[in-house]
Amino acid sequence: MFDALIARGFQVEIHSHARAILSVDFPDAVAELEDAIGCLSIPIEEIVGSGGGESQGTQRLRRALAELGWTKMNFIVEKRINGVAREAISHEIDHVKAFEAGVVACEIEWNNKDPFFDRDLENFKRLHADGAISVGVIVTRGSSMQDELKAMVQRFAAERRLNSHAAVTAFGMSRTARQNREVERRIRAGQSYEEAWAGQFVSDKYGMATTHWSKLEDRVHRGVGNPCPLVLVGLPSSIVTFDEGLQLIDIEDEADALIEEGIASAEE
Repeated sequence: MFDALIARGFQVEIHSHARAILSVDFPDAVAELEDAIGCLSIPIEEIVGSGGGESQGTQRLRRALAELGWTKMNFIVEKRINGVAREAISHEIDHVKAFEAGVVACEIEWNNKDPFFDRDLENFKRLHADGAISVGVIVTRGSSMQDELKAMVQRFAAERRLNSHAAVTAFGMSRTARQNREVERRIRAGQSYEEAWAGQFVSDKYGMATTHWSKLEDRVHRGVGNPCPLVLVGLPSSIVTFDEGLQLIDIEDEADALIEEGIASAEE
């Protein structure tokens, strides 16, 4: 199951009998998820140009899922007494699809604060307990992606000759005085400008307190979300591409197109 993803370096963990449930009742869901996720690539320019927000690559994944019928759904669970609604709890899930045997829900957490995992897992737990979903899926940055982000951003800086504050500004990236001071501190400690800038950028935008594999794995292994059947997918560094020559204006145009399609929001 998910063999094609695993062969490409994606991390996949399957919990609480999800393997048996998916193989018997939801083979089409597995095929659709594998196709959509397996086609994903993210140019390094999008990782840098997004400024830490959701990359256009993950927004394109949302588009691919939406085209396959995995759409946003707001589940509302009501408590009624003698037919009168007394209280209601809503759970909004970004990608949901109903199949003949039941419903599969999927969340993509590219770069939120890590407590979003608690929200997702608790939502899946409650919805599974209420019989609203059969399996929950979470996609996030994998271990290799997280571990290699600094090296990839540093390579990008070297290839684009981002070797000074002026060069970074000319490329189209605004930096705060605090960020520049931190880069200068790292340079005084012996780092090159490219290494200092990459380290500061990744620490600021993709730090350990954001959503990535180890934060998700830790929660699931502690039982958060249990007993909802779960599939966890980690996006590997191998999907990051170089040499595409994108400019920030290209990334902004792609973002605008995704907003117009309703795949992304202006706040992302």
